[in-house]
Amino acid sequence: MNIKFYNTLTKTKEDFQSIEPDWVRLYTCGPTVYNYAHIGNLRTYINEDLLRRTLEYFGYKVKHVMNITDVGHLESDADTGEDKMMLGAQREHKTVWEVARFYEDVFFKDCAELNISPPNIKCRATDHISDIINFIHKLDEKGYVYEVDGNVYFDISKFPRYGQLINFDKIKHQRIARVETDSRKKNNEDFVLWFSISKFQNQIMQWDSPWGKGFPGWHIECSVMAIKYLGEQLDIHCGGIDHIPIHHTNEIAQSEGYLGHKWCNTWMHGEFLVTDKEKMSKSKDNFLDLRELKNKQYTPLEYRYYCLNTHYRRQLNFGFDNMDSTSAAFRSLQNTIQDWNDNPSDTDVESSLYNAYLKDFKSVIADDLNIPLAVQLLWKLVGDKKISKNEKLRLTLQFDKVFGLGLESIVNVGLPDELLSLIKERELLRKANRWEEADQVRAKIADLGYGIKDTSGDTKWFKIIR
Repeated sequence: MNIKFYNTLTKTKEDFQSIEPDWVRLYTCGPTVYNYAHIGNLRTYINEDLLRRTLEYFGYKVKHVMNITDVGHLESDADTGEDKMMLGAQREHKTVWEVARFYEDVFFKDCAELNISPPNIKCRATDHISDIINFIHKLDEKGYVYEVDGNVYFDISKFPRYGQLINFDKIKHQRIARVETDSRKKNNEDFVLWFSISKFQNQIMQWDSPWGKGFPGWHIECSVMAIKYLGEQLDIHCGGIDHIPIHHTNEIAQSEGYLGHKWCNTWMHGEFLVTDKEKMSKSKDNFLDLRELKNKQYTPLEYRYYCLNTHYRRQLNFGFDNMDSTSAAFRSLQNTIQDWNDNPSDTDVESSLYNAYLKDFKSVIADDLNIPLAVQLLWKLVGDKKISKNEKLRLTLQFDKVFGLGLESIVNVGLPDELLSLIKERELLRKANRWEEADQVRAKIADLGYGIKDTSGDTKWFKIIR
């Protein structure tokens, strides 16, 4: 079955064909580790995980590389503002290194709770300073850069294909409004590859370089690390739509200038999560992180399910009323799966209907990750009385290889020894008519995450789905 992805570069849906048979070289822009990732950021990583899971579902092996920006990312994509790492250190009265490691660890814990598969390679910008310097040297040898007062700039006039991801002529005036006037630049759209001390006197993280003591620009790190770990050509490069006009546009220019040929075949970008039609943003202080959702009694997987219901190329409007209804639907799904597992059908035959559902599922996820339609297919399956519980369960677990909702844990749950002991203790107390003590044991069982149901024959247990 052909997989189709929307390619930002060509503005069309295209049949996907990997450079190397059965392998996909995937690069995703990672976090800037100066604060908690907000749920809009995390939506991007969930969508990229759905992409990876879909590729793996269709038999591809994926080599996934993600950068960790722990230096040199300014408040604006366009070389303006202060260093985010420095702002984080000042806010928390820590060193920039402490801030970076703390938020890097938190980010990957958030990803684990959201059941996002970790990248095969995660690479920190601070570990690749010498690679960055060598990369800039080669760009210089090829005539793409110039130096003024220790700052090194990429000259976009030397790269005729600049702006491939965007209609550069139409939006140039919008970009100019975002770019701080820098008298050192030949062209206002030129971007910094290396900042020397001449620009930020109080910069904390600095390294020696041929151009002076300083730090790399943000754009350069992605090109350097993607090429180092994935080779001279990528199958897919991902990020948020905010990366299109500047960050990814600059990545293409410096990467293809360095390589001398096309760099990335497919560019995929996810839309924003918005609240009241406004983009969620740390700079506007209007963001929620995963801890706040958990404090409001939502589980991370409920939020993941929330994201599954909107296509990655459409804005996702976040609201607590919608979150409540989505969470209730997800808990209902979990309980239904538990019922299928605990009360299976008498027969276990793989019917033609089973194969039809599987075919439809593959078809929708292969169509530019149409996950919302796949979720609708799942609920159609739940309500279909023509197909057995056993088949429903097997299909749902197949779907969840892509959804990543952790549904298999409901089926594979076992009884802890402590729980078995408490169930036996309670049965003895009930037989002795010691009802109050039996209720106390029931409460202990509930604390372990299980419920019990007394029947005429024995005591049944079930996992409480929160």
